[in-house]
Amino acid sequence: MSKRECLAMLLAGGQGSRLKALTSEVAKPAVSFGGKFRIIDFALSNCANSGINTVGVLTQYRPYLLHAYLGSGEAWNLDSRTGGVSILPPFATQSGGAWYEGTADAVTQNLGYIRQNDPEYVLILSGDQLYRMDYEEMLQVHKDNDADLTIAVMPVPWEDASRFGIMSVDDDGRITKFTEKPAEPESNLASMGIYIFTADLLVKTLEEDAEDPNSEHDFGMNIIPKLLGDGKRLFSYRFEGFWRDVGTIASFHETNMELLGSDPAFKLYDKRNPIMSNTVTRPPHYVGPDGSVDDCLVDNGCRVLGSAKHSILSGGAYVGKHAIVEDAVLLPGARVEDGAHVVNAILGERAVIEADVDFGSKDSETAVAGNDAVVKKGDE
Repeated sequence: MSKRECLAMLLAGGQGSRLKALTSEVAKPAVSFGGKFRIIDFALSNCANSGINTVGVLTQYRPYLLHAYLGSGEAWNLDSRTGGVSILPPFATQSGGAWYEGTADAVTQNLGYIRQNDPEYVLILSGDQLYRMDYEEMLQVHKDNDADLTIAVMPVPWEDASRFGIMSVDDDGRITKFTEKPAEPESNLASMGIYIFTADLLVKTLEEDAEDPNSEHDFGMNIIPKLLGDGKRLFSYRFEGFWRDVGTIASFHETNMELLGSDPAFKLYDKRNPIMSNTVTRPPHYVGPDGSVDDCLVDNGCRVLGSAKHSILSGGAYVGKHAIVEDAVLLPGARVEDGAHVVNAILGERAVIEADVDFGSKDSETAVAGNDAVVKKGDE
Protein backbone atom coordinates (compact mmCIF):
# COMPACT_ATOMS: atom_id res chain seq x y z
CA MET A 1 0.00 0.00 0.00
CA SER A 2 1.54 3.30 -1.05
CA LYS A 3 2.03 6.00 1.57
CA ARG A 4 -0.77 8.22 0.34
CA GLU A 5 -2.93 5.63 -1.37
CA CYS A 6 -5.24 5.36 1.64
CA LEU A 7 -5.80 7.79 4.51
CA ALA A 8 -7.65 6.78 7.70
CA MET A 9 -10.08 9.04 9.55
CA LEU A 10 -10.66 7.62 13.04
CA LEU A 11 -13.82 8.87 14.79
CA ALA A 12 -12.90 9.13 18.48
CA GLY A 13 -15.05 11.97 19.79
CA GLY A 14 -17.98 10.07 21.22
CA GLN A 15 -19.13 10.56 24.80
CA GLY A 16 -20.02 6.92 25.27
CA SER A 17 -22.87 7.67 27.68
CA ARG A 18 -23.89 3.99 27.77
CA LEU A 19 -20.63 3.27 29.63
CA LYS A 20 -21.96 5.53 32.39
CA ALA A 21 -19.39 6.26 35.11
CA LEU A 22 -16.48 4.94 33.04
CA THR A 23 -16.77 7.85 30.61
CA SER A 24 -17.69 10.63 33.00
CA GLU A 25 -14.19 12.10 32.67
CA VAL A 26 -12.73 10.49 29.52
CA ALA A 27 -13.81 9.80 25.96
CA LYS A 28 -14.92 6.24 25.24
CA PRO A 29 -11.92 5.38 23.02
CA ALA A 30 -9.62 6.29 25.94
CA VAL A 31 -11.23 3.84 28.39
CA SER A 32 -8.81 1.18 29.62
CA PHE A 33 -9.46 -2.32 28.29
CA GLY A 34 -7.95 -5.78 28.60
CA GLY A 35 -5.50 -4.96 31.37
CA LYS A 36 -2.93 -2.84 29.55
CA PHE A 37 -4.74 -1.38 26.54
CA ARG A 38 -7.16 1.44 25.78
CA ILE A 39 -10.03 0.88 23.36
CA ILE A 40 -8.49 3.04 20.65
CA ASP A 41 -5.41 0.79 20.53
CA PHE A 42 -7.22 -1.77 18.40
CA ALA A 43 -8.08 0.52 15.47
CA LEU A 44 -4.67 2.20 15.57
CA SER A 45 -2.89 -1.16 15.63
CA ASN A 46 -5.02 -2.35 12.70
CA CYS A 47 -3.93 0.72 10.72
CA ALA A 48 -0.25 0.13 11.49
CA ASN A 49 -0.46 -3.59 10.71
CA SER A 50 -2.29 -2.83 7.42
CA GLY A 51 0.37 -0.41 6.16
CA ILE A 52 -1.76 2.73 6.65
CA ASN A 53 0.63 5.28 8.12
CA THR A 54 -1.47 8.46 7.93
CA VAL A 55 -4.29 8.63 10.46
CA GLY A 56 -6.43 11.59 11.46
CA VAL A 57 -7.99 11.09 14.91
CA LEU A 58 -11.17 13.18 15.30
CA THR A 59 -11.64 14.03 18.97
CA GLN A 60 -14.25 16.05 20.84
CA TYR A 61 -15.64 14.87 24.20
CA ARG A 62 -13.22 15.00 27.18
CA PRO A 63 -10.19 14.73 24.86
CA TYR A 64 -7.34 15.53 27.28
CA LEU A 65 -6.35 12.00 28.29
CA LEU A 66 -6.79 10.78 24.72
CA HIS A 67 -4.57 13.53 23.33
CA ALA A 68 -1.85 12.80 25.88
CA TYR A 69 -2.11 9.07 25.23
CA LEU A 70 -1.78 9.40 21.45
CA GLY A 71 1.32 11.55 21.70
CA SER A 72 3.36 11.37 18.51
CA GLY A 73 1.94 7.99 17.48
CA GLU A 74 5.28 6.32 18.14
CA ALA A 75 3.71 3.50 20.18
CA TRP A 76 1.90 2.28 17.04
CA ASN A 77 4.77 3.06 14.61
CA LEU A 78 2.69 5.97 13.33
CA ASP A 79 5.20 8.78 13.76
CA SER A 80 6.84 8.98 10.34
CA ARG A 81 7.65 12.33 8.74
CA THR A 82 5.61 11.39 5.68
CA GLY A 83 2.51 10.43 7.66
CA GLY A 84 1.74 9.76 11.29
CA VAL A 85 -1.12 10.47 13.67
CA SER A 86 -2.79 13.89 13.57
CA ILE A 87 -5.24 14.94 16.30
CA LEU A 88 -8.24 16.74 14.77
CA PRO A 89 -10.50 18.45 17.35
CA PRO A 90 -13.27 20.88 16.36
CA PHE A 91 -11.82 24.28 15.54
CA ALA A 92 -12.95 27.84 14.91
CA THR A 93 -13.04 29.42 11.46
CA GLN A 94 -13.82 32.92 10.21
CA SER A 95 -17.49 31.96 10.18
CA GLY A 96 -17.39 30.57 13.72
CA GLY A 97 -16.90 27.18 15.29
CA ALA A 98 -19.13 24.29 16.23
CA TRP A 99 -19.05 20.83 17.75
CA TYR A 100 -19.24 17.94 15.35
CA GLU A 101 -22.94 17.38 14.66
CA GLY A 102 -22.68 13.82 13.36
CA THR A 103 -20.23 11.28 12.01
CA ALA A 104 -20.30 12.75 8.52
CA ASP A 105 -20.06 16.33 9.79
CA ALA A 106 -16.93 15.41 11.77
CA VAL A 107 -15.21 14.37 8.55
CA THR A 108 -16.67 17.33 6.65
CA GLN A 109 -15.07 19.76 9.10
CA ASN A 110 -11.72 18.13 8.31
CA LEU A 111 -11.88 18.02 4.52
CA GLY A 112 -8.86 20.31 4.52
CA TYR A 113 -6.82 17.52 6.13
CA ILE A 114 -7.96 15.10 3.44
CA ARG A 115 -7.16 17.54 0.64
CA GLN A 116 -3.75 18.28 2.13
CA ASN A 117 -2.83 14.58 2.06
CA ASP A 118 -4.50 13.98 -1.32
CA PRO A 119 -5.23 10.22 -0.97
CA GLU A 120 -6.93 8.04 -3.57
CA TYR A 121 -9.06 6.39 -0.90
CA VAL A 122 -10.32 7.31 2.58
CA LEU A 123 -10.93 4.74 5.30
CA ILE A 124 -13.48 5.77 7.95
CA LEU A 125 -13.15 4.01 11.32
CA SER A 126 -14.72 4.03 14.76
CA GLY A 127 -12.50 4.22 17.81
CA ASP A 128 -14.63 2.05 20.10
CA GLN A 129 -14.59 -1.47 18.69
CA LEU A 130 -12.56 -4.60 19.46
CA TYR A 131 -11.39 -6.50 16.39
CA ARG A 132 -8.36 -7.29 14.25
CA MET A 133 -8.72 -6.54 10.52
CA ASP A 134 -6.37 -6.23 7.56
CA TYR A 135 -7.67 -3.07 5.90
CA GLU A 136 -5.47 -3.78 2.88
CA GLU A 137 -7.63 -6.81 2.06
CA MET A 138 -10.75 -4.65 2.28
CA LEU A 139 -9.14 -2.03 0.02
CA GLN A 140 -8.32 -4.70 -2.56
CA VAL A 141 -11.99 -5.74 -2.64
CA HIS A 142 -12.90 -2.07 -3.13
CA LYS A 143 -10.53 -1.83 -6.11
CA ASP A 144 -11.58 -5.14 -7.65
CA ASN A 145 -15.22 -4.01 -7.62
CA ASP A 146 -14.40 -0.53 -8.95
CA ALA A 147 -16.51 0.60 -6.01
CA ASP A 148 -17.44 4.09 -4.92
CA LEU A 149 -17.96 2.91 -1.34
CA THR A 150 -17.22 -0.39 0.40
CA ILE A 151 -18.76 -1.22 3.78
CA ALA A 152 -17.41 -3.88 6.14
CA VAL A 153 -20.28 -6.16 7.17
CA MET A 154 -20.99 -9.24 9.22
CA PRO A 155 -24.09 -11.18 10.23
CA VAL A 156 -25.48 -10.41 13.69
CA PRO A 157 -28.15 -12.23 15.72
CA TRP A 158 -31.60 -11.35 14.41
CA GLU A 159 -32.66 -10.03 17.81
CA ASP A 160 -29.82 -7.46 17.64
CA ALA A 161 -30.28 -6.42 14.01
CA SER A 162 -32.41 -3.35 14.78
CA ARG A 163 -29.37 -1.78 16.54
CA PHE A 164 -27.34 -1.62 13.30
CA GLY A 165 -27.37 -0.35 9.77
CA ILE A 166 -28.79 -3.35 7.89
CA MET A 167 -28.31 -4.12 4.22
CA SER A 168 -29.25 -6.53 1.48
CA VAL A 169 -26.65 -7.58 -1.12
CA ASP A 170 -26.73 -9.47 -4.41
CA ASP A 171 -24.60 -12.48 -5.36
CA ASP A 172 -21.66 -10.19 -6.21
CA GLY A 173 -21.75 -8.46 -2.84
CA ARG A 174 -23.21 -5.26 -4.28
CA ILE A 175 -25.48 -3.48 -1.82
CA THR A 176 -29.06 -3.28 -3.04
CA LYS A 177 -30.75 -1.88 0.08
CA PHE A 178 -29.60 -0.14 3.25
CA THR A 179 -31.66 0.86 6.29
CA GLU A 180 -30.23 2.46 9.44
CA LYS A 181 -31.51 0.71 12.59
CA PRO A 182 -34.74 -0.67 11.08
CA ALA A 183 -37.62 -1.51 13.42
CA GLU A 184 -38.33 -4.66 11.37
CA PRO A 185 -35.05 -5.80 9.72
CA GLU A 186 -35.27 -7.63 6.41
CA SER A 187 -31.74 -8.96 6.82
CA ASN A 188 -29.22 -9.57 9.60
CA LEU A 189 -26.22 -8.40 7.57
CA ALA A 190 -24.97 -5.45 9.62
CA SER A 191 -22.66 -2.56 8.89
CA MET A 192 -19.61 -2.50 11.16
CA GLY A 193 -19.24 1.26 10.69
CA ILE A 194 -16.03 0.72 8.70
CA TYR A 195 -16.06 2.36 5.28
CA ILE A 196 -13.68 2.83 2.36
CA PHE A 197 -14.61 5.70 0.02
CA THR A 198 -13.04 6.75 -3.21
CA ALA A 199 -11.70 10.10 -2.01
CA ASP A 200 -13.07 12.40 -4.72
CA LEU A 201 -16.60 11.08 -4.28
CA LEU A 202 -16.39 11.38 -0.49
CA VAL A 203 -15.35 15.03 -0.66
CA LYS A 204 -18.07 15.90 -3.18
CA THR A 205 -20.79 14.05 -1.23
CA LEU A 206 -19.85 15.61 2.11
CA GLU A 207 -19.82 19.10 0.62
CA GLU A 208 -23.33 18.55 -0.74
CA ASP A 209 -24.53 17.09 2.56
CA ALA A 210 -23.22 20.09 4.48
CA GLU A 211 -25.55 22.33 2.45
CA ASP A 212 -28.64 20.21 3.19
CA PRO A 213 -30.56 21.73 6.15
CA ASN A 214 -32.62 18.54 6.53
CA SER A 215 -29.65 16.23 6.97
CA GLU A 216 -28.46 14.80 10.31
CA HIS A 217 -24.98 14.71 8.70
CA ASP A 218 -24.57 11.05 9.55
CA PHE A 219 -23.04 8.31 7.38
CA GLY A 220 -25.71 5.72 8.18
CA MET A 221 -28.70 8.04 8.16
CA ASN A 222 -27.79 10.23 5.20
CA ILE A 223 -24.61 9.59 3.21
CA ILE A 224 -25.05 5.89 2.47
CA PRO A 225 -28.76 6.12 1.51
CA LYS A 226 -28.03 9.09 -0.77
CA LEU A 227 -25.23 7.31 -2.62
CA LEU A 228 -27.38 4.21 -3.00
CA GLY A 229 -30.26 6.31 -4.29
CA ASP A 230 -27.93 8.02 -6.78
CA GLY A 231 -26.98 4.64 -8.25
CA LYS A 232 -23.39 4.67 -7.04
CA ARG A 233 -21.41 1.44 -6.78
CA LEU A 234 -21.74 0.34 -3.15
CA PHE A 235 -20.25 -3.03 -2.18
CA SER A 236 -19.91 -5.08 0.98
CA TYR A 237 -16.76 -6.57 2.49
CA ARG A 238 -17.75 -9.57 4.58
CA PHE A 239 -15.70 -9.88 7.77
CA GLU A 240 -15.55 -13.26 9.49
CA GLY A 241 -13.30 -12.58 12.46
CA PHE A 242 -13.96 -11.55 16.06
CA TRP A 243 -15.68 -8.17 16.44
CA ARG A 244 -17.35 -6.52 19.40
CA ASP A 245 -18.85 -3.12 20.08
CA VAL A 246 -17.88 -2.49 23.71
CA GLY A 247 -20.13 0.54 24.13
CA THR A 248 -22.30 -0.72 27.01
CA ILE A 249 -21.46 -1.83 30.54
CA ALA A 250 -22.70 -5.36 29.79
CA SER A 251 -20.68 -5.73 26.57
CA PHE A 252 -17.60 -4.08 28.12
CA HIS A 253 -17.62 -6.52 31.06
CA GLU A 254 -18.51 -9.56 28.94
CA THR A 255 -15.84 -8.85 26.31
CA ASN A 256 -13.16 -8.37 28.95
CA MET A 257 -14.15 -11.74 30.47
CA GLU A 258 -13.96 -13.34 27.02
CA LEU A 259 -10.24 -12.52 26.93
CA LEU A 260 -9.64 -15.06 29.69
CA GLY A 261 -9.10 -18.80 29.41
CA SER A 262 -6.63 -20.95 27.51
CA ASP A 263 -8.18 -20.35 24.07
CA PRO A 264 -10.10 -17.04 23.96
CA ALA A 265 -11.97 -16.14 20.77
CA PHE A 266 -9.97 -12.93 20.42
CA LYS A 267 -6.21 -13.48 20.55
CA LEU A 268 -4.48 -10.55 22.24
CA TYR A 269 -1.11 -12.17 21.62
CA ASP A 270 -0.56 -12.42 17.86
CA LYS A 271 3.05 -11.69 16.90
CA ARG A 272 2.13 -11.27 13.24
CA ASN A 273 -0.48 -8.59 13.96
CA PRO A 274 0.27 -7.27 17.45
CA ILE A 275 -2.00 -4.96 19.41
CA MET A 276 0.21 -2.01 20.36
CA SER A 277 -0.24 0.31 23.32
CA ASN A 278 1.20 3.50 24.79
CA THR A 279 0.74 2.25 28.36
CA VAL A 280 3.22 3.75 30.82
CA THR A 281 5.94 1.30 31.84
CA ARG A 282 5.53 0.08 35.44
CA PRO A 283 7.41 -2.30 37.72
CA PRO A 284 6.56 -6.03 37.46
CA HIS A 285 3.38 -7.19 39.14
CA TYR A 286 3.67 -8.75 42.60
CA VAL A 287 1.71 -11.60 44.18
CA GLY A 288 2.20 -11.71 47.96
CA PRO A 289 2.93 -14.81 50.11
CA ASP A 290 -0.77 -15.27 50.83
CA GLY A 291 -1.96 -13.97 47.48
CA SER A 292 -3.41 -16.05 44.67
CA VAL A 293 -4.17 -15.39 41.01
CA ASP A 294 -6.27 -17.78 38.93
CA ASP A 295 -7.32 -17.27 35.30
CA CYS A 296 -6.51 -13.55 35.21
CA LEU A 297 -4.84 -10.99 32.97
CA VAL A 298 -2.47 -9.04 35.22
CA ASP A 299 -0.65 -5.94 33.96
CA ASN A 300 2.61 -4.54 35.31
CA GLY A 301 2.55 -2.69 38.61
CA CYS A 302 -0.28 -4.71 40.18
CA ARG A 303 -0.02 -5.94 43.78
CA VAL A 304 -2.13 -8.92 44.81
CA LEU A 305 -2.05 -9.75 48.52
CA GLY A 306 -5.48 -11.42 48.53
CA SER A 307 -7.27 -13.51 45.91
CA ALA A 308 -8.04 -12.67 42.27
CA LYS A 309 -9.98 -15.11 40.08
CA HIS A 310 -11.22 -14.83 36.48
CA SER A 311 -10.54 -11.09 36.39
CA ILE A 312 -8.70 -8.35 34.52
CA LEU A 313 -6.21 -6.40 36.64
CA SER A 314 -5.00 -3.30 34.82
CA GLY A 315 -1.73 -1.50 35.54
CA GLY A 316 -1.20 -0.49 39.15
CA ALA A 317 -4.31 -2.22 40.50
CA TYR A 318 -4.21 -3.40 44.12
CA VAL A 319 -5.92 -6.28 45.92
CA GLY A 320 -5.45 -6.15 49.70
CA LYS A 321 -4.97 -8.89 52.28
CA HIS A 322 -7.90 -11.33 52.55
CA ALA A 323 -9.69 -9.38 49.78
CA ILE A 324 -11.44 -11.36 47.03
CA VAL A 325 -11.81 -10.17 43.43
CA GLU A 326 -13.85 -12.40 41.09
CA ASP A 327 -15.30 -11.92 37.59
CA ALA A 328 -14.19 -8.29 37.78
CA VAL A 329 -12.40 -5.68 35.69
CA LEU A 330 -10.08 -3.36 37.61
CA LEU A 331 -8.99 -0.37 35.52
CA PRO A 332 -5.60 1.31 36.15
CA GLY A 333 -4.91 2.20 39.75
CA ALA A 334 -8.11 0.67 41.18
CA ARG A 335 -7.82 -0.52 44.79
CA VAL A 336 -9.65 -3.24 46.68
CA GLU A 337 -8.70 -2.82 50.32
CA ASP A 338 -8.21 -5.53 52.97
CA GLY A 339 -11.11 -7.91 53.42
CA ALA A 340 -13.28 -6.42 50.66
CA HIS A 341 -15.18 -8.68 48.26
CA VAL A 342 -15.64 -7.55 44.65
CA VAL A 343 -17.59 -9.77 42.25
CA ASN A 344 -19.15 -9.22 38.80
CA ALA A 345 -17.97 -5.62 38.79
CA ILE A 346 -16.00 -2.94 36.98
CA LEU A 347 -13.84 -0.54 38.99
CA GLY A 348 -12.91 2.68 37.21
CA GLU A 349 -9.45 4.22 37.21
CA ARG A 350 -8.23 4.91 40.78
CA ALA A 351 -11.55 3.74 42.25
CA VAL A 352 -11.32 2.47 45.84
CA ILE A 353 -13.40 -0.24 47.50
CA GLU A 354 -12.69 0.26 51.18
CA ALA A 355 -11.93 -2.49 53.70
CA ASP A 356 -14.56 -5.20 54.31
CA VAL A 357 -16.99 -3.80 51.71
CA ASP A 358 -19.03 -6.25 49.58
CA PHE A 359 -19.34 -4.77 46.09
CA GLY A 360 -21.29 -6.50 43.32
CA SER A 361 -23.15 -9.78 43.13
CA LYS A 362 -23.28 -12.75 40.77
CA ASP A 363 -27.06 -12.53 40.84
CA SER A 364 -27.37 -8.93 39.64
CA GLU A 365 -26.21 -6.70 36.79
CA THR A 366 -22.57 -5.74 36.62
CA ALA A 367 -21.75 -3.27 39.41
CA VAL A 368 -19.76 -0.17 38.41
CA ALA A 369 -17.62 2.21 40.45
CA GLY A 370 -16.58 5.21 38.35
CA ASN A 371 -13.16 6.79 38.05
CA ASP A 372 -11.90 8.08 41.44
CA ALA A 373 -15.00 6.75 43.24
CA VAL A 374 -14.69 5.65 46.87
CA VAL A 375 -17.11 2.98 48.07
CA LYS A 376 -17.36 2.84 51.84
CA LYS A 377 -19.07 0.48 54.20
CA GLY A 378 -22.80 1.12 53.95
CA ASP A 379 -22.56 2.50 50.39
CA GLU A 380 -23.01 -0.92 48.74
